[in-house]
Amino acid sequence: MTSRRNSLLALALVAALGASGCSTLGRLNPFDRDEGPQETAGEGERISIVPADQVLEPAEALKGVEFSLPTPAAVPAWPLPGGTTEQWVGHVDAAPTLSVAWRRGFGEGSGGGRHITAPPISADGRVYVMDAEATVTAFDARTGQQVWRRDVRPNERRDREAFGGGLAYGDGKIYVSSGYRLVAQLDAATGQPGWVTRTEQPIHGAPTLAAGRVAVVAIDNTLLTFETATGAPAWTYQALTESARILAASSPAVSGDTLVAAFGSGELVALRSTNGNDLWNEALSRASRTSALSEIRDIPGRPVIYQGDVYAVSHSGVFAAIDLRTGQARWSLPVVGIGTPLPAGDVVYVVGRDGRVICASRESGQIYWIRDLNEGFQAKRRGGFFGIGGRRAVRPVWSSPILANDRLILGGSSGDVAVLNAKTGEVQRRFDVGGPVLLAPIAVGDTIYVATDRAQLIALR
Repeated sequence: MTSRRNSLLALALVAALGASGCSTLGRLNPFDRDEGPQETAGEGERISIVPADQVLEPAEALKGVEFSLPTPAAVPAWPLPGGTTEQWVGHVDAAPTLSVAWRRGFGEGSGGGRHITAPPISADGRVYVMDAEATVTAFDARTGQQVWRRDVRPNERRDREAFGGGLAYGDGKIYVSSGYRLVAQLDAATGQPGWVTRTEQPIHGAPTLAAGRVAVVAIDNTLLTFETATGAPAWTYQALTESARILAASSPAVSGDTLVAAFGSGELVALRSTNGNDLWNEALSRASRTSALSEIRDIPGRPVIYQGDVYAVSHSGVFAAIDLRTGQARWSLPVVGIGTPLPAGDVVYVVGRDGRVICASRESGQIYWIRDLNEGFQAKRRGGFFGIGGRRAVRPVWSSPILANDRLILGGSSGDVAVLNAKTGEVQRRFDVGGPVLLAPIAVGDTIYVATDRAQLIALR
């Protein structure tokens, strides 16, 4: 396999946090290996909120039962990674035929230690993307014409290589976080820099805007906030440190004066957005005797706030609905995930690391249906002597979904986009977009935008 192919799972690599910079991060790929030796999680650290004998399967009581979804509606802008401060956009009316309107390259793709982790955002008739070398590009949302381009890497190059970060829009400004240890403000119309603030640690996740501040999570599990007007540091919150995590990173969700952040330690923490005061803390952790990878407790996807509940899924194997006010788990399921859940109407969707798309009741957590997008996949050895010691074909990883016109639309590391019936889970269509898709699609107006791992932005209508 080529080095580019090996980089397709950048969002799912495990990184040692003890390194001094992004360029020295050690990695292993949990998807390119067998489950490994049996291992029992260490005791006395966390108590699982998922019963050890809980089985993931559709509920008999829900067979043939209908559920409701919101009415599709066009979305005028997608200014944050999840669309809103709550990291949730419901049922969009967009891309009825899913035909390609245009595609544009936006810089360096993933490979050679560089990874694209920034979801696209859109506002004021433009789409903004960031490549694997921290170059931000603005495109006209309708035509795909490039409006401006800005490299935000620092001149001193404290790190020779870095990756990750993301974008957020607010009040005519683009806010940028970067693995090059910085947070910056750009003019959304011209790309001209406003302020740049350096950070001690790299930042792999995209920013969230709340209470006049930019909020980001650094790789040492520190939540940092900065004044949007000046870039001056504000309050911080330090979660538990963790020696290993997923290379993807989360963005906080905000509802009212409550900010919810997810960390590599598996902690889901609610804080007062104005001052960082701790409101509650829940660990999404589940020990497994059959997988040593359950010890990686990271929550790399964004937590989502919807109708008074917080939805989040961890790599350790916990998908939970948690009361926003009290922090009490209402229900939980044994799902190993690296993405962002999608609540809508009566249900919530989540994609497992294994490629299973799950539709569960928001009220009870009981499952309506499960669809395995990797059904029939067979790993085959390539290279080596007589097939011994060669690389295995990697099981595809699938992005978080978007709900559009009663369809779930999500991309895969195989280069496919899958279209599922949102009510039944039936696969209606799969088509190749020419590159791995590890970031969830976004929708603005009548268009769905997909960013590939090869730095291609594709407009579907």
